Amino acid sequence: MQGIKKIGHTVSHWEELSMAEDMLFSGESKNIEYKVIVPDKSEKYMKTVVAFANGRGGKIVFGIDDKTLDIVGMDVDNIYKTMDAITNAISDACEPAIRPDVALQTIKDKTVIVVEILPGAQRPYYIKSLGMVDGTYVRVAGTTRHVEGYMLKELILEGQNRYFDSEICQSMTVSDDEIERLCKSMKETAMRNTWQDSEKSKIKDVTKNVLVSWGVLKEVEGKVYPTNAYALLTGKMPQMPVIQCGVFKGTNRAHFVDRREFEGSIQEQMEAAYQYVLEKINMGMTITGMYRQDVYELPTDSIRELIANAVAHRSYLEPGNIQVALFDDRLEVTSPGMLLNNVTISKMMEGYSKPRNPAIARAFAYMKIIEKWGTGIPRLFEACEEYGLPKPKLIDFDGDFRVNMYRKGSGKFIDNRVNDKVNDKVNDKVNDKVNDKVNDLLAILTNHPEYTVTQLADVSGVSRKTIAARLKELKGKGYIERMGSSRKGYWKINDLKES
Repeated sequence: MQGIKKIGHTVSHWEELSMAEDMLFSGESKNIEYKVIVPDKSEKYMKTVVAFANGRGGKIVFGIDDKTLDIVGMDVDNIYKTMDAITNAISDACEPAIRPDVALQTIKDKTVIVVEILPGAQRPYYIKSLGMVDGTYVRVAGTTRHVEGYMLKELILEGQNRYFDSEICQSMTVSDDEIERLCKSMKETAMRNTWQDSEKSKIKDVTKNVLVSWGVLKEVEGKVYPTNAYALLTGKMPQMPVIQCGVFKGTNRAHFVDRREFEGSIQEQMEAAYQYVLEKINMGMTITGMYRQDVYELPTDSIRELIANAVAHRSYLEPGNIQVALFDDRLEVTSPGMLLNNVTISKMMEGYSKPRNPAIARAFAYMKIIEKWGTGIPRLFEACEEYGLPKPKLIDFDGDFRVNMYRKGSGKFIDNRVNDKVNDKVNDKVNDKVNDKVNDLLAILTNHPEYTVTQLADVSGVSRKTIAARLKELKGKGYIERMGSSRKGYWKINDLKES
C-alpha cells in the first residue's frame, strides 16, 4: 500500500506515549486538525488536505474528538481498509496529485490514523471536482478557508517560480526619459545613504540594461516594458499602496495619539515612515568630554531595516497596507502577506530569506536601503540585546507578518544620565529656587524640546495647568524660551553659565 506505514517501536513505550501525546494534544492549530471518524464524503476533509499542501503542511488525525480532545480511536478490524480508502481518496480528488503519508498511532490502547500532508511545490493545489477557483483552500489562523483572489494569484506565481514585482505592469508605458530619471534618482538615493567617501566612489550608474537585469524593466522582442517593480519605485502603481503610521496611547489600538499616511514611491514612503518613528520615540543623551551625543531608546538601524524589509518583502497582490504602530511598550511593523513556502520564523531567525519581490530587493540593496538578504532579523536580535531591550517577537498571522520591537519601561524613557547632568546644573545655579518637579520637567524638555503642553502633561502625569505653571517658572528664570508657535515650535534650553 503506497503511502502507508506503521510506526515502529524504536523507543520505549513511555517515550512513545509522551511524544505522541505532545503532538496529539497540542490542540488544533495551523498544522493539525482532528476528526472523530472518517467522513463518508471525503470533501469534508479534502479542503484541509489542499490547504495544508498550499501552506506549510500539516496532519489530520482521525480518531480524536476535535472538541474534547478525547481519544476515541478507530475500528481496528477495518483500519487498513480505511487507510487505503483515505490514500486513494486524496490521490483521486486533488490536482495536482497529493501523496499523503498515512500512519497508525496507538495511545492508551486506542489506535488513531495520522495523515501527514507535506508542503507542495506545485501550487496551487485544489479539489479537482470544484476547479481551481472554487476548489483552492488555505490555512488561516488555524482554520481552513477558501482562498481569496489575490492569494490565489500569488500561489499561481509561486508555483510557476514567478514573481509579481517582475511581471509587466499592463496599465503603464515608459519612455527613455522616464527610465533615465529613475536611474538618476536611484543613484542619488544610494549616495545619500552612503557615508564614507571611499564607498561613494564605488557606486556605479544605473542604466536601462541594469534595470532589465534586476527585473525592474522587462524586454520582450526588443521592446522594453515597465514591471510592477518599476511602477512601485516610481510611485505610479495603479492603486498605489501607502504606509500607515500611528502612535497609540497605552498598549492597544483603542486610542490614537497621532496618525499619518505616507504616499509616493516605496523608497520615499519607507524613508518618511522611518523619520516619523524617530520623531515619536524617546531620546536620551550621553556626555563624552565636552560633547553631547543623542541616544534613541531603540536601535535606529533596526527600525529602518524593519520598515525597509516590510516594503521589500510584503505581498503587493494583497490590498492591505504596511502598518507602523508605536505603543507605550513596543514598536509594531506589520507587513501584508503570508510567509512564503519553506519560510518559517525559526529559519528567519537563523538568517534564511526567500525574497517575495527580488526586483525590489535588488533595487533597495543598490540604494543602500537594505543589506544582504536574510541578515536583518539576526541583526535585529543582536541590536536589541546590545541595547538591553527584551527580545523582539516575530508573529505569523497566516495572512500578515508582524515584528514587535519592545521599548524600555512604559514609554516614558529618560536617560538617567540626562537627569543627573541637568539636575546638577540646575541645583548649582538655582540654589533650591526651582523644586525637583520643575527640575524633572527641564530634563524632559532637554530630551524632547518639541513636546507640547499636552504631551508634557501626559508624560509627567499631571494636569496641563500644572505644566503651564512650571513652564512659566522656568521661562521667568531664563532657563527656557519658546521658539515658534505653540503647536509647531520647540523649547530652547538656555545654557546655565557660571555667574
